Amino acid sequence: MSMYGDTFGYANITTNTTTTLKAGSGVLKRITLNDPVATGTISIFDNTAGSGTSIGVITTPASPMPLTLDFEVQFKVGLTIVTATAAQNITVAYQ
Repeated sequence: MSMYGDTFGYANITTNTTTTLKAGSGVLKRITLNDPVATGTISIFDNTAGSGTSIGVITTPASPMPLTLDFEVQFKVGLTIVTATAAQNITVAYQ
């Protein structure tokens, strides 16, 4: 633990893509929609591929605003994020 408490890795995703952030177990801390775009989707998987056990799917509403979503959930196999439909700028914090 650092002097700032628990530290987390992060990834900034700005395109429609499949991003494997971690293999193995860990914790999904939060997802921040930095520049959300209406109808964009963010699919979150407990896997090292863009399929398998779904942690959740976020669809950005028609009236987007910057927003941070706290998850605080454990994944076991890995953490993969799939962004689709409309490219947006998100930051994923995980451990």
